[in-house]
Amino acid sequence: MLVLLVVCSVAAGASPQTAPVPVQPAAAAAPALTAADVEAFFDGMIPLQLEQREIAGVVVVVVYRGQVLFAKGYGYADVARKIPVSPQTTLFRPGSISKLFTWTAVMQLVEQGRIDLDRDVNEYLDFAIPSTFPQPITLRHILTHTPGFEDVLKNLFATDPAKLLSLREYLVGQLPQRIYPPGVTIAYSNYATALAGYIVERVSGQPFAAYVAEHIFQPLGMEYSTFEQPLPPTLAQHMSQGYTVSSRPARPFELIPAAPAGALSASGLDLARFMLAHLQQGQYGQTRILRPETARLMHARQWGPLDGINGMALGFYEESRNGLRIIGHGGDTVFFHSDLHLIPDAGLGFFFSQNSAGSGTGNLRTAVWRGFLDRYFPYRPAEAAPSPQAVEDVRAVAGFYISSRRNHTSFLRALAMLSGTRITARGPDAIEVSGLEALTGRTQRWQWIAPMRFRQADGQDVIAFRRDAQGRLEAFVSVVPIFVFQRVPWYQGGLLLQILLGFAVGVFALTLLLWPLAAWLRRHYGRRLELSPQERRVRLLTRLTGGLVLLFVLGFVVLFEAAESDLGIFNADLDPWLRALQLLGWLSAFGLLAIFYDSYLGGTDRARGWVGRLSAIVLALAAIAWGWVLLATNLLSLNLHY
Repeated sequence: MLVLLVVCSVAAGASPQTAPVPVQPAAAAAPALTAADVEAFFDGMIPLQLEQREIAGVVVVVVYRGQVLFAKGYGYADVARKIPVSPQTTLFRPGSISKLFTWTAVMQLVEQGRIDLDRDVNEYLDFAIPSTFPQPITLRHILTHTPGFEDVLKNLFATDPAKLLSLREYLVGQLPQRIYPPGVTIAYSNYATALAGYIVERVSGQPFAAYVAEHIFQPLGMEYSTFEQPLPPTLAQHMSQGYTVSSRPARPFELIPAAPAGALSASGLDLARFMLAHLQQGQYGQTRILRPETARLMHARQWGPLDGINGMALGFYEESRNGLRIIGHGGDTVFFHSDLHLIPDAGLGFFFSQNSAGSGTGNLRTAVWRGFLDRYFPYRPAEAAPSPQAVEDVRAVAGFYISSRRNHTSFLRALAMLSGTRITARGPDAIEVSGLEALTGRTQRWQWIAPMRFRQADGQDVIAFRRDAQGRLEAFVSVVPIFVFQRVPWYQGGLLLQILLGFAVGVFALTLLLWPLAAWLRRHYGRRLELSPQERRVRLLTRLTGGLVLLFVLGFVVLFEAAESDLGIFNADLDPWLRALQLLGWLSAFGLLAIFYDSYLGGTDRARGWVGRLSAIVLALAAIAWGWVLLATNLLSLNLHY
């Protein structure tokens, strides 16, 4: 779960116009792009990686010039029963690659005249999206991830079929706040895509899973694919298990209430048919799922912040690399991790999926894909000429940034404000970017190449900066064109909040640890603590406040650690525990008054001695630090809509 500009604004009702990302003309594939050579490449890379990273199984599919060039499974679909991965019959969970099917379904209805991409989505719904901004949200906004919703996590995953929400129940119950005007700020949204799937239901008169089965799976002959949850018995027997690591037991099947955003289960060769249909302008064999002009519209650049930086097509996002224009989509559940890439000009499609989160650093699917590109489409970016402007740009962009894809109104705001991305100057013409390790594998140095633009020192990815309409600096990273990093003042997040949190927790913990020790020492040396009854009560309250702070912090640490391996814990069953944590937080906030009062008493009471007075002052400073953390992170929010 990790985690950049007047942004190009898309006016409602108008087709967006942006300059394309400049890339070299696609070269013909090297003669070595044969099934045998491709197999040798993957065989030399993947098996060793599975062993080192503790990944149970992988499926890889390459389609090229109208046919399947390569399809192979590596490792196991079921470790305990030693069932190998089959590219034809083993179902994987490709996560958000599901969205490409949802958006293909939307575009089918668009070309039939039953959906207008630029109409207010409320015209298709039986519940209302609030009119937070004058501009309504349209499907064009949704397909370019610019509807302006905050991110939502609650009920994103489930493991109990009895508690699986219907699509409408999920959408009505999880309606997020609108925090950006539509068409302005890109912020990836699972909720918005689920909304698009519900519109497909409403317009077509069919349940979403049934519509996709009839209008996409069946025409393409995708017999091992479904959006149904739980899986039909005929397909359940072919479903790969999901793992944290291959050495641990399999985990339960992940249920996804926002089904159009991520509930697809499909085999590798079924995904090959889908890729071929898109590479061939909507046609596979004698079957057509989209008109050529509709497919071209889906693949064309629709929204982009800056020239030369990847942007959005309709549903697909740009991944241009090695001089080639590439579109695609990634997908992640907790256990399955997948990528789908298309190079339309070369007629090539690539699908990769692994059934385990795995161990170690770096990203296997990215390493495999980039290794494939470098082998068959070698490329060297042009060298940048030195410029005196580099020094000025390095100084201007340094600071702390948070992702536009975030929850803004609940306790989850703390994740963005305490982590985020820090950009630091590293010499006169380079910056270091921390917080992108999940994308790049490690903290990276980026070299200045053009005004307000930097490239990875040992790669091709580019980070570019511009100011928004309010003058705030934003950073766009070419590898992830689905959200933007927004700079926030130094006093609102990042390192300062981490220091303040660490200081407050440290002081409160040390105070509680020293409390009994000080009492023992006074008893041992026969020294009485000369305090009035009122001072004793206040002093007790300060210690209780410190304990409440530690319990509150520990509760959220345990919660977020548990969520690392099971996002399904964020559901209605968690609400009572969150209420208990919120109560602890508010009690700790009120307890700060006792700490401030104790500090006042300590400063006026000479009988306490310098140690007692200093302790009271340090506690007061810790209370100020804790109060600022609570305000900046929204941890006191009573909102259970997250």
